[in-house]
Amino acid sequence: MKNILISGGSRGIGAALVKGLCADGHRVAFLYYHHSEAAEHVAAESGALPICCDVSNPDAVKAAVSVARREFGGKIDAIINNAGVSHIGLSRDISDDDWQNVINTNLSGAMYMTREAQGDMIAKGCGRIINIGSMWGKTGASCEVAYSASKAGLRGLTMALAKELGPSHVTVNCIEPGFIDTEMNKSLDEETRASLVNDTPIGRIGTPLDVLAAVRFFLSDEAGFITGQCLGVDGGFAV
Repeated sequence: MKNILISGGSRGIGAALVKGLCADGHRVAFLYYHHSEAAEHVAAESGALPICCDVSNPDAVKAAVSVARREFGGKIDAIINNAGVSHIGLSRDISDDDWQNVINTNLSGAMYMTREAQGDMIAKGCGRIINIGSMWGKTGASCEVAYSASKAGLRGLTMALAKELGPSHVTVNCIEPGFIDTEMNKSLDEETRASLVNDTPIGRIGTPLDVLAAVRFFLSDEAGFITGQCLGVDGGFAV
């Protein structure tokens, strides 16, 4: 059993991770920000601890990690940096606020979480850090420049942290989902959805459970010698 802290746990991939890992017997706390009703539902269904936190605010992250640490009795064994927002539009039209919101949430938030939680893992001499990126961080997406840049940044963060924390036996890996059936993607029109499925060699939309399977592997003892890797869970889209 591990003590696991997950950001962005109220909906979509994050909610599936919270429920699945609780079902596996782990102790889980999760961060949410805007969707309090959804967070309460996930908490009631899973037994996980919900913590309201804006991950783009370093002071808020520090406080939230402290709450989780107390709930866990003093230590965090693993974190999953899943919180993410997107912005669709031409790069010439993106506002400073929209750019900063995406970068600060998706990339800086992951760094803030890692900075605050890694001490527990270093002290113990083992731990797991899993970043949830995106295939767009590898290939880039037209009209999603901020999102693509933030997820590409997670690739670099993953590899740098893997080298830094490896001597403490803390592994750092990144999962890069493809087109997953989540709330974030429900706004896409049918033509766009069909095109994305057509470009996916496996020929279907992914599910949050596909991502959960990869997370379970990286959390396992069998993955103890795997670090600094970016694993595409994208049905072959980014090959």
